[in-house]
This record gives sequence, structure tokens and C-alpha cells, in this order.
Amino acid sequence: MPMTCCLIHRCHLVRLIATAASTAMIGAVSNPLPFKPSPVPGGVAIVPVQARGQAPAVAYHGEPVLTRRTARGWVAVVGIPLSAVPGHDAIEVAGQKVLFTVRPKRYPEQRLHLDNQRQVNPTPEDEARIAKEQALLGPAWKAWPQGFKPTLSFHRPTPGALTSSFGLRRVFNGEARAPHSGLDIKAPAGQAVRAPAAGVVELTGDFFFSGGTVMLAHGEGVVSLFAHLSKVTVTQGQVLRAGEVLGEVGRTGRATGPHLHWSLSLNNARVDPRIFLGSHP
Repeated sequence: MPMTCCLIHRCHLVRLIATAASTAMIGAVSNPLPFKPSPVPGGVAIVPVQARGQAPAVAYHGEPVLTRRTARGWVAVVGIPLSAVPGHDAIEVAGQKVLFTVRPKRYPEQRLHLDNQRQVNPTPEDEARIAKEQALLGPAWKAWPQGFKPTLSFHRPTPGALTSSFGLRRVFNGEARAPHSGLDIKAPAGQAVRAPAAGVVELTGDFFFSGGTVMLAHGEGVVSLFAHLSKVTVTQGQVLRAGEVLGEVGRTGRATGPHLHWSLSLNNARVDPRIFLGSHP
């Protein structure tokens, strides 16, 4: 009798372990990507798409979207801009709309004071310069270099505390401006800035707002921008491995002190880089 009870308990334990393992596998299949999706303005949605064989062509508001094959089929990894209106939205797959939902999210407000008033209200000459710079930056955000496939798992580009989170509604000298489109990492001037993932240098320059700047295309429309650099140590077209130095922390452009501004973009939509840091805080 005791042996029979022992066998029953052992069989029950085996079933529990098998059930737990099965549940774990199902959970892994439902989100096989190395990050947790966040379908909010400034976040990332994972949208299942129907396709056979090769990767389907997916677009979101006219911009190409990267796709990944999972155990359950193809999914689109959709960057959602901060300007997105919560509610129903859609991607386009082979001319057909595939719906998904954007959840609401309210970001906090940040008030900053700048001694240089031109960085708040640029002069006509400044505006002309800014327009020329935007003409350079615009295509770089859409870069899709051949042969590069992003890992979607990034390392922080420089050590330091986060001083301004992504999405903050910013007020400079009492005047509201565009929300913060990246992360600010406080660090001493001259500290090395490294590629958070492999990529090709798409653009470098000294810009009105972002100062010393490097744009790194990781592949399939995933692009990083590093701003306020005191020194840029790479050139356009250079291929970088994850961890290679691309510049040094500074306070150039519109900055109140030494720090690194890091923006990350998918399908030309700036998203919260923390989504992709995962186990690399």
C-alpha cells in the first residue's frame, strides 16, 4: 500500500513536470523574440502575419517593416511613433490591412533651462541650417543596408545613470517642445561611446540640436543616433562590431551638461531603447 501511494505520487509529479515544461514551451513560442513588446506610442508591437516561404513585404504608414520567422509563423516587428493615436491601427501585407491595437500611455513632463536662448528659439539663420540638417538626417533614419540583420538585443552604449527617459514631454525655458525621442545617459566628458550592436555608420556630423552626431544603421530599418559627442571617431560607411568605440561623451548642441543622447528607430519611428536592452541594462 505505501509503495502504491508512492508510485501514484511519483506519476502525479511526472505529469506536473511535463505540464510545466509544456507551458514553458508555449510561453517561449508566443514571444520568441529577445525583448518584451510594448504596443504603445513610442513602443513596439509584434503583429502575426500570414505568409508562406520567404519573408513577407510589410509596410506601416508607408515605411517598410522588419519581419521575423517564429515557430508559429511570421511576425512583423512594428515601431510605433510617439505621435500615434491610441486605438486601432494597421500594417499592410501584400495589399491587405492587418489590424493591431495601440494602447495609451502618458509620459511625464520635464522642465529644463537653457542659457542659450537660440537653442529654444532659433534665429532665421539657425532655421535655415536646421532645415539643411534635417534633409541629411531624414534619409539616414530610413537606412536599410544590405547584409545586416539586427539582433534586437542591445548593450547600453556608455555607462551612467539615466537622466532623461524616453518620451518626456519637454519644456525649455517655459516653452513646450517636441517629446524626448531617446534616452539621456549621464556620463563624464570624454567617456567612450560604443556601438550597442553591430552596424554600418550611416551619417556623422556636427548638427545644431544634436551637436557631434553618429547614426548607425543596424539593418532592416533599425537605426541608432548618438548625440552631443565631443569627439567622433568613425567615418561614414565604416562597419562596426558591437562594442567598438564610435566617439566620446560631450555636451555639444542643445545640452545642459555632459551626457549621451541615444535614439533608436524602427521603420522610421523613434522608440524607447530600453525595450531592447533586456539583460543588458
